[in-house]
Amino acid sequence: MSIPTLASLDSSLYPQVWEQQTFTDAHSLLIAMLMGNITPDTKAFTQHLLANDIYQQWINFTVFGGYLQRNFIAFYRQTEDSFNAEMPALFRRELIRHARYLPLAQTLFLAGNMPKSARLDKLLTTTVNPATAVMKAQQDHKKSVTNHSEAVINQITVVGKQVVGFPIRHNKRTSERTRNEVLILDFQELRLVNEENVISKKRSNTDETMLLRYYELR
Repeated sequence: MSIPTLASLDSSLYPQVWEQQTFTDAHSLLIAMLMGNITPDTKAFTQHLLANDIYQQWINFTVFGGYLQRNFIAFYRQTEDSFNAEMPALFRRELIRHARYLPLAQTLFLAGNMPKSARLDKLLTTTVNPATAVMKAQQDHKKSVTNHSEAVINQITVVGKQVVGFPIRHNKRTSERTRNEVLILDFQELRLVNEENVISKKRSNTDETMLLRYYELR
């Protein structure tokens, strides 16, 4: 089966100018958001994406919407229905027939701790919107019972040619529209290569610290 490769989104998105600052790549923009140098604006970044021809190509080919994504994830991870035990794998293979390889050097983001099931299931829901990841990481951290530790955000870089995924086309009339998600359906390896603490500028006389983890996906 021949799977096409998506065009490079990052090379068409950057450099970008935000709040009179120029950012050459997704990483530098993320760091500026984490440090509080610019405001993480999910809607503004989404509008920037929707105005991008390459991102329009990404979402216009896809058959994967938010409803299908949520139900596929739930169905794939169900364990009760032994009668239909083969269905999740069949469904997944059918979806991969319509999927695409992600371009090399593409940067993806994920809020919170990396799911333990990611490497086993070869399933991962990410976003190309750094502001979405930052805001979700901060919100989830505030809701956490054990919020004494840092909020966590993951930067994932595609370094292999066999990463199969789906850009998700979200409903423009709902809050989902700022998620700008990409569902990873298959890959060979997900490797943690580094991590660092990023300290934000003082707000309300307190420092906010985010734990930034770097992953490579091949």
